[in-house]
Amino acid sequence: MKHIARNAAIAAVLCFVAQPASAEMSTQDFAAWLDGYKEAWEMRDAEKAGALFTDDATYQESPFDDAMVGRAAIEEYWSGVTADQRDVRFTYEILTCYDDTCLAQWHAAFSSASGENAIELDGVFLCAFADAKTVRSLKEWWHIQVEPAE
Repeated sequence: MKHIARNAAIAAVLCFVAQPASAEMSTQDFAAWLDGYKEAWEMRDAEKAGALFTDDATYQESPFDDAMVGRAAIEEYWSGVTADQRDVRFTYEILTCYDDTCLAQWHAAFSSASGENAIELDGVFLCAFADAKTVRSLKEWWHIQVEPAE
């Protein structure tokens, strides 16, 4: 029953965001993109992260925030948010791909350099691709858990 509800939720999200497809994405293509995202985050490399997006891509970190627009804005965001992160570990599970849109659950763990807190994030990416290597729209939802340094 849990899988039925999960699959129904995935289908509902994909129907809601459906736009004319730009690229037919496979789970292998999405895994390669996520591996690039993992490498960029673990290396805290804003340019490598930016290369995963089109020049005019949108990146919405929270449904309550305006989307960042353009690769330069995405790179600036990445430079800021990763500056204090150390020992980043990123994993993911692909939930589905349909036409140009893919959905994944992800998990990240790292320590903060300034406070030495242990931080865990658990989230979801909804990505619309321009082609097999670049995203034109990313929306994410995530939760955070912070373990204070002792």
